[in-house]
Amino acid sequence: MITVENLTKRYGSHAAVDDVSFTCPPGTVTGFLGPNGAGKSTTMRMICGLTTPTTGTATIGGVPYRRLGNPGRLIGVLLDASAQHGGRTGREVLALAALVMGVRTSAAGPALERVGLDASAARKRVRRYSLGMRQRLGLAHALIGDPTVLVLDEPANGLDPEGIFWMRGLLRDFADGGGTVLLSSHLLREVEAVADHLVVIGAGRVVASGTRDELLSTAGTLVRALDPAALRDLLDRAGLSFSPATDGGFVVTAPAETIGRAAAAAGVVLLELRPAGAGGLEQKFLELTR
Repeated sequence: MITVENLTKRYGSHAAVDDVSFTCPPGTVTGFLGPNGAGKSTTMRMICGLTTPTTGTATIGGVPYRRLGNPGRLIGVLLDASAQHGGRTGREVLALAALVMGVRTSAAGPALERVGLDASAARKRVRRYSLGMRQRLGLAHALIGDPTVLVLDEPANGLDPEGIFWMRGLLRDFADGGGTVLLSSHLLREVEAVADHLVVIGAGRVVASGTRDELLSTAGTLVRALDPAALRDLLDRAGLSFSPATDGGFVVTAPAETIGRAAAAAGVVLLELRPAGAGGLEQKFLELTR
């Protein structure tokens, strides 16, 4: 299990991460979401021992990363797909990682095959890899120690649709086998398809967390009208809490029946009235981080 407790990182007076707490249980994929600059990467770097917290703790199986004897055998990390020596071949990168972790260098070949890099790619210098190939190599690097935990920052960046579908299956299989996955990504529909739990961060703080179904079921009611200004006035007069949504609509914290009756009484023509959760994670993310 990954456990983050009251994690804070300050740079002078600026809090990049501010009192963040969450857990990632075994057997699950946790989607870690937030806009650029929200503190996701800083949090992940603190989990992996690359950045020292100002306060708070981050542990893997109850132990801080820096105190793990051979961390690559417990936790696989991919934070930057470009952080590979450009002059080495793909096979050399993995063989060196295997040596450091005490794994047989013969594991490099199967690891490359597992992520879809063939013999030609294995012989190619990393500087000649596309971004998608670097992502696959980074995943192979994270997996070669046969870890039980994966921490991945934007692993689908640069992958084509087929590659994204493949990665979704890989992560789902890893979690279904008892592994723990912490996944940061801006591809919200892919996160929605694979994640069991969601943690949403904004301005360095957790703004929402829970299971995917819990978060999407509390999204409120989406309503759009022929006259958006008249609808806004109606919601104001009715004392209903609402926030702007896409396409001129509003997400209202009230049942659909309440909104529909109020609109009918006021003569406001509605074009759409449905649970906001039907808009999926993308709609919920925009509401939480607006």
